[in-house]
Amino acid sequence: QAQLEESGGGLVQPGGSLRLSCTVSRSIFRDSTMAWHRQVPGLSRELVASITSDGRTTYSDSAKGRFTISRDDARNTAYLQMNSLKPGDTAVYICNAIENPDDPRRYLSRWGQGALVTVSS
Repeated sequence: QAQLEESGGGLVQPGGSLRLSCTVSRSIFRDSTMAWHRQVPGLSRELVASITSDGRTTYSDSAKGRFTISRDDARNTAYLQMNSLKPGDTAVYICNAIENPDDPRRYLSRWGQGALVTVSS
């Protein structure tokens, strides 16, 4: 079964940076749209950023200008570079791999376990 392995979470001071990584099985990564969501207890899960297999990106309003999503197909890994972090960015960040995003018959979404990011002084 395909797995998503996240890394890079931790504690950072306001204004600091972190880079999250999500490594996926080679068999699904190449053609998958990759996304990062975040979850704060008691709130809805929020889509932070996504990147298609051909490199098109989208960002939430809160992420624009501060976060950058990228992918390295040779390493089967997606990244989320987070700069100028704020306490309000504190959340569990969850990696998501979506196969066949435009085909409802073959759409398949997989999720990682999540990485905790805490922004605090």
